[in-house]
Amino acid sequence: MMCNKGVMTGFITLFVCASFATIALASDHFDEQQHFIDASFGETIPQSKTLWLTKDLKKDVAKIMGHKNFQGLRVRYHTEGARTVWVLEEIGKYKPITVGVSVNQGAIEKLRVLAYRESHGWEVKQDFFTRQFIGAKLSKKWRLDEDIDGISGATLSVRALNKLARLALYFDSVVQQSNTEAATAK
Repeated sequence: MMCNKGVMTGFITLFVCASFATIALASDHFDEQQHFIDASFGETIPQSKTLWLTKDLKKDVAKIMGHKNFQGLRVRYHTEGARTVWVLEEIGKYKPITVGVSVNQGAIEKLRVLAYRESHGWEVKQDFFTRQFIGAKLSKKWRLDEDIDGISGATLSVRALNKLARLALYFDSVVQQSNTEAATAK
């Protein structure tokens, strides 16, 4: 069976273009993440560190997230003094939402949606929504101490951002406690 050369060339061209578009999109997401980290620290960007997810941490993460599907054995973050910066992902309705969270002295200093891949609920990217998280802390029951107003039609995206904010605050508390224990052991 012979294939038309024009059709074959068209498919190859389409495949190559789609591949480059995917690479460009991934590059944009990485650039957004790096820009968020740079903006959180200013001139000197600290090296990334690793929080290893032990069994106990994974249990806590599952309680905070409401599921056991949190990916990975570790989470990378940047820290300087009492500030930690996290880039985390959670599924909205169907696709991942990538969020940058800067935590300073146990409170959210900045929260920004770095990549939103859903077709609905994009309003969660807007400053009017993300500003609600500024100053929020984690209660003893792993809830935010601030009320976050929802957005009609974006319930799952709002929940995803709420979970990621809580997770960043929890991870920050683990790192700060570890730093305190290390300092007192000296």
